[in-house]
Amino acid sequence: MNSGNNEPETKRRAARSFAEIETWVFDLDNTLYPHHLNLWQQVDARIRDYIVGLLHISHDEAFRLQKDYYRRYGTTLRGLMEEHGIEPDEFLDIVHQIDRSPLTPNPALAAAIAKLPGRKLILTNGTRHHAQEVMRRLEIDQHFEDIFDIKAAELEPKPRPLVYERFLARHHVDAKRAAIFEDLARNLEVPHALGMITVLVVPKGAGVVLREDWELAGRDAPHVDYVTDDLAAYLQTVAAGR
Repeated sequence: MNSGNNEPETKRRAARSFAEIETWVFDLDNTLYPHHLNLWQQVDARIRDYIVGLLHISHDEAFRLQKDYYRRYGTTLRGLMEEHGIEPDEFLDIVHQIDRSPLTPNPALAAAIAKLPGRKLILTNGTRHHAQEVMRRLEIDQHFEDIFDIKAAELEPKPRPLVYERFLARHHVDAKRAAIFEDLARNLEVPHALGMITVLVVPKGAGVVLREDWELAGRDAPHVDYVTDDLAAYLQTVAAGR
């Protein structure tokens, strides 16, 4: 199988087959749409503004704090909850008030997802409303059974193990018969340990995308089974190979 750019996809060990997969699990932001559309940068900016208003600090200091919490706690929200006791519902509502107009229908992705046999689920650190709006604009919402969001996870973020345990239990998913697609390698470590096939979705031209080094790291990690920079093409290949 190819990663979408005619180069062999990255493999860490003996190839794992998708033949027995019955549940397909997808992250949302920067996985189902390209990072360069900058939707998450809008959320990032709103989080930074929120921190400035909450703590009365400069934007530079807010940026440092935001990224520190994101890295240490999984989400900035969790860091703000644990360090400052903020009210999560207000935060989530404010930071997801973004312009989603850069998103347009993706018929190739919709067709590829439709060809996957079995269940399809979203597992996101964002909100259900945000996920629904993104999926509607991409015109892929009809292919998904449900969304497991940050509230369903009781505000515990990926990559904490408890999130995946709650997700698997809520939706009665057999981890050994599931595959998961993510844009952050660290969010694949626990699923891999649970027996899921893991696929890292990386942006084309990763070196010029404005992300921190740790976010782009991990494609060579042993818990990453496959890597692709073209999700739609990759899923078409997976479906055809079953």
